[in-house]
Amino acid sequence: MSVMIGPAKRNLRRVMPRLMQIMRVLARHKFLGALRGKGHWPPPKEVRETFEELGLTFLKFGQVLAMRRDLLPDAYIDELELLHDQLPAMSTSTMRARIEIELGAPWTKLFASFNETPIASATIAQVHEATLLDGRHVAVKVQRRGLEKMISTDIAAMTYLVALVESFFPRLIALDLPVLVQEFAKSLKRETDFQREARSIVLFRTALADIPDLWIPDVVSEFSTGNILTMEFSAGERVDIYAKQQPEAMPRAINTLVRLMLQTIFEEGLFHADPHPGNVLVLPDGRLSLLDFGMTGELDESMRESLTLLLEAVVKGDARAAKEAYLEMAPQGSEKVDRAELLMDIKAVLTEIHRSDLAVVSVGEVFDSLLRAGSRNGVHNPPEFFLLTRAFVILESLIRQLDPGHNYMGSFREEIKRLTAQHFSLGRIKEKTSKLAREMERLMNDAPGDTRRVLRRIAEGNLGRFQAPAIEALGGRVSRNLELLTSAIISAALMVAGALMVSTPPDAGLHHNAGEVMVTAGIFSTIFIAVKAIRRDRGRR
Repeated sequence: MSVMIGPAKRNLRRVMPRLMQIMRVLARHKFLGALRGKGHWPPPKEVRETFEELGLTFLKFGQVLAMRRDLLPDAYIDELELLHDQLPAMSTSTMRARIEIELGAPWTKLFASFNETPIASATIAQVHEATLLDGRHVAVKVQRRGLEKMISTDIAAMTYLVALVESFFPRLIALDLPVLVQEFAKSLKRETDFQREARSIVLFRTALADIPDLWIPDVVSEFSTGNILTMEFSAGERVDIYAKQQPEAMPRAINTLVRLMLQTIFEEGLFHADPHPGNVLVLPDGRLSLLDFGMTGELDESMRESLTLLLEAVVKGDARAAKEAYLEMAPQGSEKVDRAELLMDIKAVLTEIHRSDLAVVSVGEVFDSLLRAGSRNGVHNPPEFFLLTRAFVILESLIRQLDPGHNYMGSFREEIKRLTAQHFSLGRIKEKTSKLAREMERLMNDAPGDTRRVLRRIAEGNLGRFQAPAIEALGGRVSRNLELLTSAIISAALMVAGALMVSTPPDAGLHHNAGEVMVTAGIFSTIFIAVKAIRRDRGRR
């Protein structure tokens, strides 16, 4: 009779050798004693060396922890930011075999020339300069072999380790380490998926096509797979090196960097999460070239709206509005948030900002302060917000490096002004009006049906069959539908009455002016209702 072994036990047996290896390294660097409260934490440098010794997955995890200033002291963050992911290049034979297997053709049928010395080599992949048989100058990004198995084993070991640590040291449960590991696993999976990176390049090229001072190399799709990414070659110079040679060109370059960051965030919900100097080149004609889209972030429409409200509240110094906008971005768990303390912490952050010269305020540091305040008070911060904060910190550091005296906030305000004007252009208003009509029609159709269902169940005495959460959810939905429906009727009445008053002769004076005010109020009220309806419908889906 064969013995059945459950999946959990099989997985544990599979990762046990790696788990024991990790435990030995942690014990040697005195982590286990610190967790048990019988010793001090290792110094920051030793922590960094521990992550490097544990290999690729933990090195990447250390880079993720470097974004979490809300969890770790600054000294550890500063040291973890030094983690580098440079590895020796793959051997020529390994690299050639990898490319031929992935692209399904002999070497001689793929390239006219290929530089076997990589121009970049990191933990995930290395990049080579090459020329295709049709003469196209390309960069070929080749992923290292065995990454999938290595990462899978390490993530499984890390998951067991976190569960073990939490069971022995309950005080660490508040750090949400399992969630941190899950989000890290997702980000690492995205970073090793070159097909996803290729799609990101296409999206960014489309979103930024109207910026004349920017060029993003296109994907050569017929020479790309999930493990090989071939792109047009960018024959440029690193922007930090170029800045030393041509400092007078930097204000224009900085404005371009700010524009591409804000435009992709607020128009497309995308952002490049790693805009360091090595990923920004200056072409011979002076245009910037943006590279490496393995680490990108995405914001849905709801989160973009909340981010806009948050920025407006920060600029105005409105702590209460900033708190509400910030909490709207949190994924879940808001019922455990200490809202009073959070409000006090946000007030302190905004007070400190408005005491400073706004020309030198850092958006990244503002976001970082909000993340810290949220974590102290029980907010489950969304991973996208951490990534966005990191992107702004890196971008601002790059800008200070290119031109220390540049008014970064001036560039920021000018771009926000441009986006706002574009947002309220006639074309956008027409588009939003069409969406409004569709949402209003859906609202009109939904509300009576919801109301009839509740009334029928009350009449039949069937409410007792519902679970309490179901009653609460259905009642909340009906309440929101009726609220929106009532508001929509009032808005429509304002516009109709106002239009009738406006149609009176202009010499009617106050009568005519009152009509204009009513029409304007009706329009703004309708837009507000439409936004609420759209967000409610998206949330329900």
